[in-house]
Amino acid sequence: MAAIHALITIAATINPTPMLRRLLSTNPAAGALAARVALGTIMLPHGFQHALGLFGGYGFGGTLAWMTKTLGFPAPLAALAIATELIAPFALLLGLAGRFAALGIIGIMAGAIITHAPNGFFMNWFGGLPAGAEGFEYHLLAIGLGAVVVMDGTGNSGS
Repeated sequence: MAAIHALITIAATINPTPMLRRLLSTNPAAGALAARVALGTIMLPHGFQHALGLFGGYGFGGTLAWMTKTLGFPAPLAALAIATELIAPFALLLGLAGRFAALGIIGIMAGAIITHAPNGFFMNWFGGLPAGAEGFEYHLLAIGLGAVVVMDGTGNSGS
């Protein structure tokens, strides 16, 4: 109990730098809230697919094998991406560490653009490409939503 009291006392005396204050602050604009909730809602099913095998996904082991053997990503980065896809959407939806969660998703989407770029810009709306061969327009949208959260924070959560 004394250790907790000591930590609280230390935390109360810390004077955050302007940069830290900026990182921890949030813009109360509704647009930041909408971007955060939309990005979390869109990414959560992907996390469930890749990490847990839900919604027709391969689960952690299958996704890790696909990312390392087929796409050529290093195993530690692939594992980090899978974990980020599962954890970051929850953080976004709860408004916790939103900037860091959005930054993680931006990193994943940047990597996805590299793998999808040979398929062109557009999604495979009409089935003209083989299954799984999608363009990168979706990834740009996710990066845009993430950029709003990184720049403005998590937005007004109603409090």
